[in-house]
Amino acid sequence: MKYIVILGDGMADLPVKELGDKTPLDCAKHPNMDFIAANGICGLAKTVPQGMPPGSDTANLSAMGYDPKVYYTGRSPLEALSIGAQMGDLDIDLSLTDVTYRCNTVTLSDDENYEDCTMVDYSAGEITTEESSQIIRDLNEQFHNEYLTLYPGISYRHCLVLKDAKDGAQTTPPHDILDKNIRDYLPKGQNSELLLDMMKRSREFLKDHPVNQSRIKRGLPPVSSVWFWGEGRKPNLTPFEEKYHVKGSVVSAVDLIKGIGICAGLNSIDVEGATGTLHTNFEGKAQAAIDALKNGSDFVYVHLEAPDECGHQHDIDNKVRSIELIDEKIIAPIMNAMKEAGEDFSIMVLPDHPTPLNLRTHTSDPVPFALYRSNAPQQNGVTAYNEKTAESTGVYVDEGYQLMGMLISES
Repeated sequence: MKYIVILGDGMADLPVKELGDKTPLDCAKHPNMDFIAANGICGLAKTVPQGMPPGSDTANLSAMGYDPKVYYTGRSPLEALSIGAQMGDLDIDLSLTDVTYRCNTVTLSDDENYEDCTMVDYSAGEITTEESSQIIRDLNEQFHNEYLTLYPGISYRHCLVLKDAKDGAQTTPPHDILDKNIRDYLPKGQNSELLLDMMKRSREFLKDHPVNQSRIKRGLPPVSSVWFWGEGRKPNLTPFEEKYHVKGSVVSAVDLIKGIGICAGLNSIDVEGATGTLHTNFEGKAQAAIDALKNGSDFVYVHLEAPDECGHQHDIDNKVRSIELIDEKIIAPIMNAMKEAGEDFSIMVLPDHPTPLNLRTHTSDPVPFALYRSNAPQQNGVTAYNEKTAESTGVYVDEGYQLMGMLISES
């Protein structure tokens, strides 16, 4: 038996006026998701525990089978583990006394005082990895000392590590404050003076940076500043194989997801052209999952970031399109490959959390899931996969991490 999770990040939504008061899932054409929902178990799951922030960190821990209330120690250390694994010239050896922060390259408005600025773009126009890495390396030359290091990651997602430090900073994800003044969302508490000083100094340093000069000439948004958030310490996850008795792999372009996988002992697969956007290499990610299942993995976790990005950007048409591409270019080829190989398989499709277009940020509402077993199909009266049909079944999983046990259970 092979086990497959297809995770459409932020795929769930609320009714959208421009879509006739339907959700993107309701409007998108996704016959394979519909098949899974109609011939298996369909319902709602609470992936974000009560009182915890609705981040992709807590929600994907749940979806990967780990209770966030037990295992969550912050977002950034998971990303740091991934960055260190991917970048051959980097050695991010985290200890339990280190504190880490996610570091975004962002675009702010051009106000004179830093505190008066508005958050224009949390990704600096989805800046390329080549450009942002140069910026982070140059900033590290300015800031680095024996206790502080900036590490370049993928696109706008990077990492700050403070050695042997205290934690306790209150920070805000930049994607939560788009088009808002940043004054009330600047770092507070432990380490806040250091973080804010680096943010302000980065703005001055980057004004005439060659990467920004080139981007402005090409009509692209510059990197105005770095933005620190997602404080954490290195977690200690029970190995996935020990917990669920199967060997597995994770396929994602996002450091956070790769880091969870690495921390859980899963094989993290890099796919050329995987970007974490609508323009990712869907075909390559599907093939990577198929190859992993053929070559020793019994479980694969395929993460697609595009719906979440579209939700944050209020990109209605492309959120619908991203769901259709996941169905067409990820789910269809993986299921076909399993059938052609004569493999029994269980496949589950779900979002980690909703990213409603009208809110442009995450919510902690329950998400629709659908789980199909090729050797034990079952009719449940559902004919389509969306938020309403999932709710209509009355199936509700209050602890989202239990979904993994449902997937891998033989019953």
